Amino acid sequence: MPNPAQSDLHVNAPLTNVSIAYIQNASEFIATKVFPQVPVQKQSDMYWKYSKSDWRKTDVKRRAPSTESPGVGWKLDTDSYFAHVYAVHKDVDDQVRANADSNFRVDSDATKFVTNQLLLKRDLDWADTFFKAGVWTTEKTGVASGVGAGEFLQWNDDASDPINDVSQWIVDFRELTGYAPNTMVIGANVLRELKNHPDIIDRIKYTQRGIVTEDLIATLFGVDRIVTAYATKAAGPEINDADDQDAAASYSFIADSKSALLAYSPSSPSLMTPAAGYTFTWNGYTAGNGQGIRIKNFRMEHIASDRVEGEMTYDMKVVAPDMGIFVGTAVA
Repeated sequence: MPNPAQSDLHVNAPLTNVSIAYIQNASEFIATKVFPQVPVQKQSDMYWKYSKSDWRKTDVKRRAPSTESPGVGWKLDTDSYFAHVYAVHKDVDDQVRANADSNFRVDSDATKFVTNQLLLKRDLDWADTFFKAGVWTTEKTGVASGVGAGEFLQWNDDASDPINDVSQWIVDFRELTGYAPNTMVIGANVLRELKNHPDIIDRIKYTQRGIVTEDLIATLFGVDRIVTAYATKAAGPEINDADDQDAAASYSFIADSKSALLAYSPSSPSLMTPAAGYTFTWNGYTAGNGQGIRIKNFRMEHIASDRVEGEMTYDMKVVAPDMGIFVGTAVA
């Protein structure tokens, strides 16, 4: 990763109080918003998984005098986690610091840059773990025409029926799991099409403002919340000239902007409450930080620099595949 040169920080600018920074808003990242984080003391350990079927059948019988009641119980399985440590650093050279104009806060800027790197990595891993086909027990696929089993008409088509689609999926979800999904993660283009869908506009036209919001869509769909995956990533070669590098780069959303995930996610982790997924964070390493992240600043005398180093620990686990429905190509 290239560092800013001295000439980059000492600028001749008529507007010294104006700067332009492409720093992604941390609120765009969703890795900590969807599934509960589980702070753990050990880097690796095991956790219990309860039998779903044992909790949904009964062995209760009518009891005759002087007889024992039926004995019941539930089966347990185990799985394991391993919270890897991820790290990255940015060095602030003494010469760069000495030559920086006052509007460059080199230490705080380095901290923001390192933090952004960590958040990008975590969201990339979240999408690769949870937001794709082949992960969840149930999958639905949007098609342009000729709807077959497990398919639905894509929601960019005015003839489609997204409210009924999701309503039916929730009924099926309840039948399979005994729970109702409460969270829906949608791509940016899915939200755009839903906001302009005639059925949804018709349903909300008599609301106070008549504007389609995530909260209104969540109410229409029958879920507690909708989370839109807005975080983006860049790909491309590293070029010395910043303008040339930006021009050569390609930009895209981290999570598939045309897909969605319908899931059950409890507000907090619990031994007796199922969840589609958990993120285990090793707070035994990050000094009690439940987010699993820490930033360090220390001297690197041999290169005449101060190092800003960020670390993050986590392991993302699909805990109950039945507790999620992946909706692929929801829009064209």
